[in-house]
Amino acid sequence: MTVGPPEGRRAVDVDGFGHKNPLPAASRLGPLLVSSMVIGYDPGTTDVPPEPSAQVANLFHHVAAVLHAGGAGWEHVVRMTFYLPDLAQRTAVNEVWTATFPDAATRPARIAHEVAHPLGIRCEFIAYAPPPEETPC
Repeated sequence: MTVGPPEGRRAVDVDGFGHKNPLPAASRLGPLLVSSMVIGYDPGTTDVPPEPSAQVANLFHHVAAVLHAGGAGWEHVVRMTFYLPDLAQRTAVNEVWTATFPDAATRPARIAHEVAHPLGIRCEFIAYAPPPEETPC
């Protein structure tokens, strides 16, 4: 049995960042924007740099693009989950994390799991972005 999508759900894709499987970069339903797995590819390629700091920089670059394409921004992120081959790589995440979210009182939730993977550091996110107010004609 095939079930149709709920009214209003839309796939969010970004030029230069995609998946090999038939899935979008994220899905938006109402104010909820949920990503698929984000991989630290060098932008426009499927190459993953060996340095954790470069992978993290790429992750944040891709997340910013997906947020924008989904009608959201960093201020709408509620939680990010990171998958690290080694939890010691949290240092690389922390550097970009604190630069992106400098106010400790308003940072989103974060989870880190140690998961060995050939594509290195990966992440996913959940954002809540109310639709923009409609402008009267």
